[in-house]
Formats: sequence, structure tokens, C-alpha cells
Amino acid sequence: MPQPEAAGRAEDVPSLVDAFRRTRALSEGLAAPLSDADATIQSMEDASPAKWHLAHTTWFWETFLLRDRGSDYRLYREDWPYLFNSYYEAEGERVARGRRGMLSRPTLAEVLDWRAHVDAAMEGLLGDPECAPLIALGIAHEQQHQELLLTDIKHALFQNPLGPAMWEGNDSVNPGEGGDLGQQGWHSHPGGIAMIGQDGEAFAFDNEGPRHRVLLEPFALSRRLVTNREWDEFIADGGYREARLWLSDGWAWVTRHGVEAPLYWREGEQFTHAGWQPRDPEAPVTHISYYEADAFATWAGARLPTEFEWEAIARGQHEGDAPAHNPAGGNQLDGASPPLPTGGAGLFGDCWQFTRSAYLPYPRFAPAAGAVGEYNGKFMSGQFVLKGASCATVRGHSRASYRNFFYPHQRWQFTGLRLARDI
Repeated sequence: MPQPEAAGRAEDVPSLVDAFRRTRALSEGLAAPLSDADATIQSMEDASPAKWHLAHTTWFWETFLLRDRGSDYRLYREDWPYLFNSYYEAEGERVARGRRGMLSRPTLAEVLDWRAHVDAAMEGLLGDPECAPLIALGIAHEQQHQELLLTDIKHALFQNPLGPAMWEGNDSVNPGEGGDLGQQGWHSHPGGIAMIGQDGEAFAFDNEGPRHRVLLEPFALSRRLVTNREWDEFIADGGYREARLWLSDGWAWVTRHGVEAPLYWREGEQFTHAGWQPRDPEAPVTHISYYEADAFATWAGARLPTEFEWEAIARGQHEGDAPAHNPAGGNQLDGASPPLPTGGAGLFGDCWQFTRSAYLPYPRFAPAAGAVGEYNGKFMSGQFVLKGASCATVRGHSRASYRNFFYPHQRWQFTGLRLARDI
């Protein structure tokens, strides 16, 4: 995930102090239902243990703030940076990604003690205006790992035949909009020149800029996400058996892995953070790959939007207006209830939406200097852009210019789709 070009100004310091404390507390709240064993397991190389996420985000604060900016700070443990560096080559050697689940030590309790130590040490830097940009970056970085913690532990618990739950089910959700594919309503756009990317007025990651112009042809974007019921219709119509619907790589992926439905599906149910639950037919479909999203769009006589089309429509909305991003909507990410897509109005807050845009640099893009510059630019190859934020995204972390990105076969995130069509 991304890295900022600019973040946090001196006048933002009081709000950053509060945001730092809330962010650190939320990470621990999300992990609170987990045992040491839960927090240690790693179900696949794409995912990391919950304990590793708690430790890596702490490594970030200790490395880039306390070590580099703190006065006379000494590392909590000299050998832990090797364990919890992710992929920063400039920071030296590290445990291979696929081996993170072998770290039975340090224990979860020891990692939490380290977090408390680092939090206390950070108090001396939180009021320093010169540290504000890095503090804003660290907050955004930890918020990304909060979502990853949730999606990674969901995949890990899914491997258990008992179907264990982290939280009890949440009944206070909004009904989806539903309706037939041909009757969902559309946001129409006349085309023309659109300004794309962050404008430099607030925090953003460097892959969101520089702001630039793109030419759009007339198009329309669906007002709602594709639902579970519609996906059932796709399956019943032989969607996973019709090669003509699939990209060549997608068809090879389907046949090689025997894919027949979205991840976490079984007859009438889906696996959630509350264990196996009845599948709501009108809720947005989630945990699909780019290949599946593209095949469905072809089947539906539509297509995936470009990231520029999606952003052009999203700039007319405020991400905070979506019910799934509003505490009153019943799905506030608070560490006490499971994230769940509800199918509310608006483009934000249910699931990340695939676009047909390759994840590439914008014109005049240049990565940040130093180790933090490795966070984003070097991944601009072979991946696709997703927009919109999900039910597991921390509130305040979404915006129209935000560019998430994953490989086309990956689907353990809360990924879904919104159809587009030409006019």
C-alpha cells in the first residue's frame, strides 16, 4: 500500500496527537479477542500474523520517529528490527515474508509491552511540528495495517474446521438496495477533461499524485454494488464454466484452482469474523478477484470502470456520507464488532471496488527520498487499482483520490465491483 508525498502541517499537531492515541488503541482493540496462538498463525504468504501487524507498526514508530528523531532513544530490543521490518531494503535484512508465522517468540504479551514502551516514548515527539509529517504518515500506515490485520486473521480462522468467531454477529445493519441489474440506476458523466489525483491540500500518499488531466469519454457508473443474489445468478448461469467470459489468465486461474464461487462461500452461507453466517442475498458480494469481477461484468453486458471514471464520479460525493462510513449506519469499525458490508448508498465504505486500470505511476510521479520511498513506487507492476474503501477500512482513511492495489488473483480482501458502461 501507498506512501505520502506530503502530510501533516504544524497546525495539525493537536489533532495528530489525538489521532495517534486513538489509532494505537484501535489496533490493540482489534486484536483483543485473539489468543496468543490466534495472533501467531499465518495462513498464506500474502497474509501476516496479527501479532506481526502489531509489532511491525510499532517498529515503524521506533525506526522512523524515535530512532531517527528521538533524543538518546535506545532500541527496545536490538534484534527485533530484523523480525518486523517488512520490505525496506534500506533497513537491512529481515525475516522472509512467508516465515512470519514461525515467530512464536516474542509472545503477544511481549509485543504489547513493546507497544506500550514505544507509545510512552512517542509522547515526547507528538507535539513537535517538525515531526508532524512523519506522524501523519505513521498514523496512515498503521490504519492500513488495521485493515490487513482484520482480513488476514479472517483468512487464518477460515482454515479452522470449527469456523471460530472473533466477535458475535452484528444485527444492526442496513438493508442493501438490491434490484435487477438493469434497474440499479446510474451516475452519468458527459466525458471531457477531468482533473485526477490529490490536490496537495491535505494528507495523501504519493501514488495519489501529481494531480493531472485525463480525457474521459461519456460513461455511466452504477449507483450500487453487485450483490450476492446477482452473483448467485451468475453462478447458476454457468459463469464459472464459460471460457468466453474470462480473460485468458483468468480462465487459467479458474481451471487450475477449481474456483466455483467467491472466497468464503458455501451453500447459503459465508464465513465472517462472526463465524459462518447466513448469506444476505442483497448485501454486496465480496472477496472476489479481478478475474472474477471482469468475467461478471462481461456476463452482465457491462464493464469495469477505469480508476479515472470512478474518481470523477466520487468527487461529487463525500466519503463520510456513506451509511457504512457513519456510526449511525451501524457499521463503525470500533474493535468491538465484526466488519460487514451492508450495501448502503454512496461509493465508499462497503468494499474495495476493482477498476480496469493498471497500477502505474501518474505523469511526473517520483518516489519519496530515503527508505520510505520504497513503500509504493516499486510495486507499480502487474497490479490493478481498487477504489472506494471497505467495511474494514478505518473511518477517515478514504478519499476519492485513494489508490489501493492488488494482483488480479488476490481476493482475501473485502473486494467487490461496481459496473460501468459506455454512453
